[in-house]
Amino acid sequence: MEKTIKNRFFFDTIQSKVDNKCRVCVPAAYREILESKDSTLVAFRSFVHPCIECYPYVYMNMIIEKINNNFDLFSDRHDDMTRLFLADAKEFVYDSTGRIVLTEKLLKHSYITDTAVFVGMGEKFQIWAPEIYEEEDRKLRSALLKNNAGENK
Repeated sequence: MEKTIKNRFFFDTIQSKVDNKCRVCVPAAYREILESKDSTLVAFRSFVHPCIECYPYVYMNMIIEKINNNFDLFSDRHDDMTRLFLADAKEFVYDSTGRIVLTEKLLKHSYITDTAVFVGMGEKFQIWAPEIYEEEDRKLRSALLKNNAGENK
């Protein structure tokens, strides 16, 4: 019987060790989703957080389309956006055990050393240093609880 992937989105928060060769194992559930989309993984430094943004390659067309639709093709702004986004992106193919080799640039930006946290975000996922993710998560949850408490008065 053929295995069916029920979940087409990236969920969950999963820790994985980073070895001394900068290899980290992409969670099996994430690899299954990428395979179900017949896609490889594209990663780049987040523009917002000290983490690594990860998308299925097939999703990249949508991002490039948005850039092309929002900026004049021959404008400096279009060149800036495509260069900032595409020149930094790297396509990853994992090995037989599901590992990818994180680049020095990605590791430095995200402060990842010996452990990485994979954070599912629907169409994409992020990779964080555990202590930085825990602090960001704590701040976000605290702010949301504070805002919700204020709205319920």
